[in-house]
Amino acid sequence: MTDAALTPREHEDLCTLAGLIVPASKRFSVPGADDPIVFADIVASMRHELNDIRAALQFVNSRCGEPLASLELAEQMRVAAELRAMGGRAVDTLTRHILLCYYRDDRVMRSLGIEPRPPFPGGFPLEQGDWSLLDPVKARPSFWRHASQGT
Repeated sequence: MTDAALTPREHEDLCTLAGLIVPASKRFSVPGADDPIVFADIVASMRHELNDIRAALQFVNSRCGEPLASLELAEQMRVAAELRAMGGRAVDTLTRHILLCYYRDDRVMRSLGIEPRPPFPGGFPLEQGDWSLLDPVKARPSFWRHASQGT
């Protein structure tokens, strides 16, 4: 997916929203979600969620009538608050997608004290939990069809 999937206005509004949802922090030395590297990941990986993201951006467009970036910060925040209050699938998808891409960024992972690397082959240590919590699931009768039974 490239920027061609978004109109220039959608691209600009999405970048502004990303920065409002996750602003940069000098205190923690982390970029915002509107950082060029983070934002490129947001745009590049939204293929399956494009329709929902577009629906959220259309709501933003209907509220401001001009590019979100051209508004004063207080007005941008008002529009973002309206979007959040609207809720629903489009807003949930937009927010989740921005956050997922943000937390994939190596700089963000380092700021959290997590080594930026794939989970495998080294893995990450997990504290052992109470395996007896799975007993009700294990005791359940099978609810799938076995392959030997055919179709």
